[in-house]
Amino acid sequence: MFSNSDEAVINKKLPKELLLRIFSFLDVVTLCRCAQVSRSWNVLALDGSNWQRIDLFDFQRDIEGRVVENISKRCGGFLRKLSLRGCLGVGDSALRTFSQNCRNIELLSLNGCTKITDSTCNSLSKFCPKLKHLDLASCTSITNLSLKALSEGCPLLEQLNISWCDQVTKDGIQALVRCCPGLKGLFLKGCTQLEDEALKHIGAHCPELVTLNLQTCSQITDEGLITICRGCHHLQSLCVSGCANITDAILHALGLNCPRLRLVLPLLLVHLTPDPCSNPSTLVSGNCHELEKMDLEECVQITDGTLIQLSIHCPHLQVLSLSHCELITDDGIRHLGSGPCAHDRLEVIELDNCPLITDASLEHLKTCHSLDRIELYDCQQITRAGIKRLRTHLPNIKVHAYFAPVTPPPSVGGSRQRFCRCCILL
Repeated sequence: MFSNSDEAVINKKLPKELLLRIFSFLDVVTLCRCAQVSRSWNVLALDGSNWQRIDLFDFQRDIEGRVVENISKRCGGFLRKLSLRGCLGVGDSALRTFSQNCRNIELLSLNGCTKITDSTCNSLSKFCPKLKHLDLASCTSITNLSLKALSEGCPLLEQLNISWCDQVTKDGIQALVRCCPGLKGLFLKGCTQLEDEALKHIGAHCPELVTLNLQTCSQITDEGLITICRGCHHLQSLCVSGCANITDAILHALGLNCPRLRLVLPLLLVHLTPDPCSNPSTLVSGNCHELEKMDLEECVQITDGTLIQLSIHCPHLQVLSLSHCELITDDGIRHLGSGPCAHDRLEVIELDNCPLITDASLEHLKTCHSLDRIELYDCQQITRAGIKRLRTHLPNIKVHAYFAPVTPPPSVGGSRQRFCRCCILL
């Protein structure tokens, strides 16, 4: 390979092993370009050891199945991670060839590959026992048969995304979780046929679950989610946005059972009890000390008691949404601004439509050196002067506020202002 006829000095000076090591740091596009430089570089660039991780999303999305087949034949057992996200032309036949050749695959993304069916999951089950992460989001032909196949052949599965696979029901979930006890991430967004029975199976068989997304799973209720809380004590991230049947009981269950909770996405709770001692959101903030993001938008009964609990017990809090929490006052923000999260952690606070918030709250937040963004739309007692003072302490902060136009005074002596004062967005 490295004969004297090869003119490149680098090929004469560096051993093959070192050149191969250098090539291992290159991305897909660069490797393809290097493969065209010379015959020796072609062999090095296309060596299977350089193709352990491939993401075609930023390279070329209109690929055909034969490209995947060629990649799988060249990479063979070297390939560990492959993303075909958005590759609409790839179907079951190509992925069968891929499964047969790449039996050490651990991470596979088929997000948006709408041509694939249950046949692909059968192939993965048969040939890819080391599979840990599988993304099938928006693969709408996937049914319960796929989950049953994966449960039989991929027992190491840790993360599965079947968002918008709306043919999946509790039977598929039951088959999956019974044989994949190591599941840590389940993304079920838009799986509209799922009911509480499916959640009960997850709670009973997935003790290691860390992330659960149930957005727009409109049939689930408190009953199913409480089962999740009681069985999945490692839960850190939960999204139940768009689940209209959820009440404050779920916050109570989270606070009692999930101390590692870091992320709570919109719960659409508007009937929380006003008593801060029994308020479920207070229970969450008091017991979940790893909490990083709390979204309480439109939880209209939230009071300063919750903010006091957050300031004391949640030192890692980074994002807090209190929009439309109309009972929050400057005193609650004062406690939050003096808490352990304020100085080094808190990055975003949303206070839209909090009518009791005044410029005093901005004074309490001026020591939050990590604060990157604050939302103040329709906070009637916030003034431009208050925002200006905040910016003297936090010059890089993004302030989103709205001030209604001032009605011009009646004209005097027949003179008339030519232009009215417009709305100003800061």
